[in-house]
Amino acid sequence: MTRMNSGRLAALIALAGVAGMAQAHTGHGTHGLMDGLLHPLGADHLLAMLAVGVWSVVALPAARIWRGPACFVVALLLGALCGVAGLGMPLVEQGIALSVVLFGVLLVLASRGGTLAAPGLVLVAAAAALHGLAHGAEAPVGDFAAYAAGFLGTTITLHIAGVLTALSLQRWLADHGRLAFQGVGAALGISGLVLLGQLAA
Repeated sequence: MTRMNSGRLAALIALAGVAGMAQAHTGHGTHGLMDGLLHPLGADHLLAMLAVGVWSVVALPAARIWRGPACFVVALLLGALCGVAGLGMPLVEQGIALSVVLFGVLLVLASRGGTLAAPGLVLVAAAAALHGLAHGAEAPVGDFAAYAAGFLGTTITLHIAGVLTALSLQRWLADHGRLAFQGVGAALGISGLVLLGQLAA
């Protein structure tokens, strides 16, 4: 039963990656809080947010689990402010999709006992900045505060979901937790590659 649950989670992650929502950051018009709430629900952002929560549980000490999500949220807001200011960089979409792949790799390594907490937090911050640039580039004129409150609220919710999911897997799977997290990491990596392929098509 527990193996089935972990398999279903990995399959769900893979399906999200191929759901055709790679256009989460395509420059559509935004108008405020509701658009901010909905904007992070594209596959690329959603998978990255969940991955940060799951990775934080696996890679960080129990007393520091929330450092991963906190690091992401701060860098996300800073990146969004840069985007609003007109700063940007090429291939932001590709970088966002690649971050999903790298989060999957980090999760696999962490589940095998790799001590990559510090480099992982650097990657979390870098990925967050890319997501923030994309958010900021689409911010509505004169209503950034409401828009930012929306995408930050959804981001934090997804982080919490990732953390709670990982804690539940640890509790339910006991000795098989490592294999389960390796499967989730592999599913994330494959999903990120699918997103990259969609952008290249």
